[in-house]
This record gives sequence, structure tokens and C-alpha cells, in this order.
Amino acid sequence: MVSKNQIKTITGLQQKKYRKEHKMFIAEGVKVVEELLNSHFELHQLFTTQNDFNTIPQSKRVEVTDAELKKISALTTQNTCLAVFLMAEENDVLPDGELIVALDEVRDPGNLGTIIRMCDWFGVTYLVCSKGCVDVYNPKVVQATMGSISRVQVVYTDLEEYLKDTSLPVYGTFMDGENIYTQQLPENGIVVFGNEANGISEAIEQTVTDKIAIPRFGAMQKTESLNVATATAIILSEFRRSFSGK
Repeated sequence: MVSKNQIKTITGLQQKKYRKEHKMFIAEGVKVVEELLNSHFELHQLFTTQNDFNTIPQSKRVEVTDAELKKISALTTQNTCLAVFLMAEENDVLPDGELIVALDEVRDPGNLGTIIRMCDWFGVTYLVCSKGCVDVYNPKVVQATMGSISRVQVVYTDLEEYLKDTSLPVYGTFMDGENIYTQQLPENGIVVFGNEANGISEAIEQTVTDKIAIPRFGAMQKTESLNVATATAIILSEFRRSFSGK
């Protein structure tokens, strides 16, 4: 059974200020919860409608009804379990020596979650976000990562300062950039992706050493742009392809 205080606390975690206050976040669905249980994240409480997760201590596992789970769920289509985890210690170590993805004001939770999955898929350990990006512990972000949040280090920082100070080449994605399929791409570098509506900001553009683009092949050439998560997948694939034989 879920108490009124638990409902209040858990639903509060859907908001960033309460996540920061309690240093906790929620994850839903068997796949995501199982991934996080097998990671460095520490479980605070697990709520499930099934007779499962029997290896979790009784003190941390609560069997609930569908109606009770619905009261604490952040999903439109409710799943069978919800877990509350403690946030990881904030990482302020900024990488400088591998392939890194940087995001400039990416606001959509689904995009950030999918980009984290792309980083995990392509072996990108660090994702550097500007302070205006959506919170990595937003329930929709966590859900979209499908567990990859446990394997990718997400760091929030002053992106402009970070890019000014790096010794790595900085690649920026622009509509008028050089065709990525004709470029000699390095093994290590930073690839910057911009805001969904406005792209890379002028301040961040000044730090870019190489402008790249995914060319359009459609006959009409009228597609305005690619979704930022889709663009991330294509560009990371190209960076990795150059060194896939090593």
C-alpha cells in the first residue's frame, strides 16, 4: 500500500526542484528499472503490481494495486512498476581526450533521453550539456534512455567556457556545414548539437572549429531540418565508421 506521504513525495519528483531537494528520481517499467537496479544507482523504494523483483529486500519493495500505481505514475500509459532511486554524485570532471557529444540548450526530454541511448550505443562515455538543457532526471528523459542513463556520464556546465578551453577539435552541426560524408573525421573530438528550434547559438558557434552537415537527398530539397536525436545517430555513426576497423 502507498501512503499519502509517499504519493506526495513521489509525484513531487516529477518536478526538478523536488528532485534536487530530495536528491531522488523515478524510473518506470520493468526494462528501465532492471537496468538501473544492476547499475551504480542506489534503490530507495520499489513499487510493483506484480509478484516480481523478489530479490529486493522487503523493506524496499512494496506491492501495490493498479489504482495505487496510477496515482504515482508519470506515464500516460501506466506500466507495472515504479522505482525511486537516489541521484548519483554530481560529476564536475570535464572530459578532454575522446569522442564527446555536447548539447546546446536541448529542451525536449524525449530528445535528450534518445541522445543518451545513442551515446551508449556508439560508445560515447561523456555527454556535456549546457545549463539550459532539460534535466537528465526528468521522468521522460529517464524513460527514453531505456537504462542507458546508467552508462553515460552527463555533465552540466558553462558550455561556452568548456568549448573555449578544450584542446579537442569542435564540430558543430549546421545546415550550411561541410558534407559529413566527404570529411576526414578524427577519432577524438567534440560534436555539438543545438536547440530543437534555433540550432546552435551564436556564442557557441564562435567556438566551433569545423562546421558539418548531413546533406539532403530528397528531390524537392524542402525538408527544413532533422530531429536532433536523429542527427546525433547519423553523425556518431559516421565518426565511428572511420575507425571501425581498428
